[in-house]
Amino acid sequence: MTTRRNILELLAAGGAAGALSGCASAGDVDPVAAWRNPGAGEKDPRRWVLAHAILAPNPHNRQPWLVDLAGTDEIVFYADTSRLLPATDPPNRQITLGCGAFLELLNLAACERGLRADMTLWPEGEPQPVLDQRPVARIRLTPDPAVAADPLFQQILKRQTNRVAFDLKTPPTAAELARVTAAAPAPLVSGAIITPGDVARTIDIGQRGFAREMTTPATALESANLTRVGAKEIALHRDGISLQGPMMEMLAAAGIMSREAMADPDSFATKSAIDMFGKTIKATPAFVWLKGSDNSRATQIAAGRAYARMNLTATSLGLSIQPWSMTLQEFPQMAALYAETQTALGASPTAPLQMLVRIGRAKPGPQSPRRGLAEHIRA
Repeated sequence: MTTRRNILELLAAGGAAGALSGCASAGDVDPVAAWRNPGAGEKDPRRWVLAHAILAPNPHNRQPWLVDLAGTDEIVFYADTSRLLPATDPPNRQITLGCGAFLELLNLAACERGLRADMTLWPEGEPQPVLDQRPVARIRLTPDPAVAADPLFQQILKRQTNRVAFDLKTPPTAAELARVTAAAPAPLVSGAIITPGDVARTIDIGQRGFAREMTTPATALESANLTRVGAKEIALHRDGISLQGPMMEMLAAAGIMSREAMADPDSFATKSAIDMFGKTIKATPAFVWLKGSDNSRATQIAAGRAYARMNLTATSLGLSIQPWSMTLQEFPQMAALYAETQTALGASPTAPLQMLVRIGRAKPGPQSPRRGLAEHIRA
């Protein structure tokens, strides 16, 4: 008979941890097709550039990006307000970070084609307190022989968010962490957490933050509704939090991984997830963090761009990376842990921490689903 402990041990051994970052095709839809030779056959350089931009990291894998292709050389970029996270990200700060990561990959792809990407951010003003229908940016692509390719472009197809336990025996070196944090351009500030006491404190805060998110009804329900269990659901949606593999299929068939169970703070599914991720975060040798001089939308975009560069730099060094930003979420029940996290890293309410990320060595996992270029271009 399979007991709760047996299932947890199987999950911790990799059944669910690997599945969280991967997916398999079902029917005629391949949810990771966007990662293979993006932009192949595209005659419009804007579409080629965008095919790489949609591979950017983003919260809950919502892929909140919409564009208009104006004229022959312009891209008007919007945040897709139908794909926000109102429970876990009420001010849309994390969604804005994802828009910044999108713009950074767009710029890297433009440089690869010898194009200068002139960006005007928030051309109709910064939306506050939440995002709205105003564009995030207007981008004009212009051929320019002075534009040089950035070596980080070569890491785009290798980049991923790795949610497994990291190797504690061979932690990142100080030199490697310095290269990752240096990828954040001024005036943004980044740093690394590597001393054992500071790592242990950050792990403790992170564990409590994950449990708080999972046991707060609104945030638990939001994540449950965005969880795709099994290959068919993953292929159908190509977004959200992917859970796949034989173990996940078995738990779903038994009703253990139903959305009702995942949204129930007292369910086996919720308690299992808290246990499993508690083990995962304990296997973290170091953290890196990122903050700006204020919390404007422009700074949030810059932070998202900087995080994308940090992720790509880590990839180039053979390091794995995963945001652990639960305690940076701004819903009321997280307020005390939010303040604790900001204080621990010397941030302030006017210049808060934008990213907190675990980093280490691990085997690469599968790629995350992507909805495909056509889903992001408005007719």
